[in-house]
Amino acid sequence: MGWHGFSPDWGDTRAGTREHVSVRRIVRLFRPYRLLVVGVLLCIIVNAALGVVPPFLTAIIIDTGIKRGHLALLIELTVLTLLAILASGLVGVLQSYFNNIIGQRIMSDLREDLYRHLLDLSLRFFGRTKLGDLLSRFNNDIGGIQSVVTNTFVSIVSSVITIIVTLGFMIVYNLPLTIVACVIVPAFAIPTRQIGRIRRKLSRATQEKLSELGTFLEETLDISGILLVKNFVRQRYEHDRFAATSRDLMTLQVRQNMVGRWFFNFITLFGAIGAALIYFVGGLEANQVIPGTITVGTIVAFVALLNRLYSPTTQLMNVWVDIQGSLSLFDRVFEMFDEPLEIADRPGAMALPATRGAISFDQVEFAYIPERPVLREVSFEVRPGQLVALVGPSGAGKTTVTMLIPRLYDVTGGAVRIDGQDVRDVQLASLGEQIGMVTQETYLFHTTIRENIAYGRPGATDDDIIAAARAAYIHDFIVSLPDGYDTIVGERGYKLSGGEKQRLAIARVILKDPRILILDEATSSLDSQSEALIQAALEPLMRQRTAVVIAHRLSTILAADQILVFAEGQIVERGTHHDLLEAGGLYATLYQQQFRAETERMTALAEGLR
Repeated sequence: MGWHGFSPDWGDTRAGTREHVSVRRIVRLFRPYRLLVVGVLLCIIVNAALGVVPPFLTAIIIDTGIKRGHLALLIELTVLTLLAILASGLVGVLQSYFNNIIGQRIMSDLREDLYRHLLDLSLRFFGRTKLGDLLSRFNNDIGGIQSVVTNTFVSIVSSVITIIVTLGFMIVYNLPLTIVACVIVPAFAIPTRQIGRIRRKLSRATQEKLSELGTFLEETLDISGILLVKNFVRQRYEHDRFAATSRDLMTLQVRQNMVGRWFFNFITLFGAIGAALIYFVGGLEANQVIPGTITVGTIVAFVALLNRLYSPTTQLMNVWVDIQGSLSLFDRVFEMFDEPLEIADRPGAMALPATRGAISFDQVEFAYIPERPVLREVSFEVRPGQLVALVGPSGAGKTTVTMLIPRLYDVTGGAVRIDGQDVRDVQLASLGEQIGMVTQETYLFHTTIRENIAYGRPGATDDDIIAAARAAYIHDFIVSLPDGYDTIVGERGYKLSGGEKQRLAIARVILKDPRILILDEATSSLDSQSEALIQAALEPLMRQRTAVVIAHRLSTILAADQILVFAEGQIVERGTHHDLLEAGGLYATLYQQQFRAETERMTALAEGLR
């Protein structure tokens, strides 16, 4: 379908009220399926015409076949009535088939295009949006939209066409009784608009509460969340919170379902009044109390047709109320599509060719929140093949620097360049292909070890995967498992230790074989053996690559060609390990605080290995 082709127009709320904009956007969902929509319309028209046949045949049966005793005509008209009903049923099946195809395809388009759009959004969006809310948009909102797309469109068109066709036949057949039948129709529509507005507000509140409930479940039933709950014995507390939210949701859903129900029950009285008026006026005329030519068959036919007039009118009123409630679902989905793409290819962006790996920061400024800078006038250069270590206290801006190189965020001032090209002027896909990242928090998918490693290079052979695992010093561990490379790692890799997960992440990057490596090598929580294995895995990974490393280990700092010391978003010192120690500045202080103990531990470990 290609949602992105439509979204710019759909986001223009200046063209009318928000409600009208939503309706136009909904209508445009059907555009790719014009032929199927035409098929549905033809089925509806044929069904509407077939629907008025039995009442008029009934009138002829009563007035001619029964009263005058025409047996042959009676049999013929009865068969025609049955055939009309059978044909209407067959056309209805075909209409339902077309309608379901349209509905399912539109739902598939919505899901696919929304997921594609979310994948293109910046990290800033995901940093401020709860995962449970995103899941609610997919599961609850789009799921709720399905019945609207599948049924509401047909209900509206079918009701309108049925009313038009029925009125046309009634007018031609008997104008006075048609006027009598239409007298009470305006009473159907009086309170509908207000009821619809109330329903829409309640529907939005209900979806927001569903989102809140989904976020709560995602946080507390995630493996990390449930561990926290159990460790602090907070099961009762979390249950009470869940129960309170669930009861609020129940109250909203009851109110939403009951809005307008008394009114729609009252509408059935109008139908009974209409039938009574037809019987009364028709009876007066049939008994010649007032002059006319109405027969008993005509009265029976008109009473039968009243259902085909009042029922779709009532349905239209119900549909309007349901649409008002459903518009809130569309609003919530459209809100996601209206999220701007902060990080996107510029017009004319060129693919980044195989890079040498030179990186430069030129007076870079950055802020996650306006007027609260994280980086200020940061400038440095990394030559191809160099290892640069970023050192500094927590919150100094080191991680932000690593995020700007692959353009996970855009600078707010200055420029980041690779091989002299501003990263904003190259295609994002080609930029990402040149860079590999191993983050401090290793993430693994709930699938096999093989698939987790191969994520670094789709289509990699088993030999390639095994070679990467060997280079990351994780192969021997993998083959020791009962299922080897087909072992399922569990949710977020929960079945593996921290060191094992990190070595799998390193294998994934080795398989990708990037020219530039960005590494947050935190190993403070690992045991000495895991740390030694990771260090062994990192050495070949960083060899002959440009590497920018947030250093947590003394060995990395000692091997660095350049050390950049950050404080409060600025580079306050730069140089080699020995130069910075002799300078006696912030780096020397950090060394004394963070790395002296490691030096002593490494010395003791080396002596123990002897």
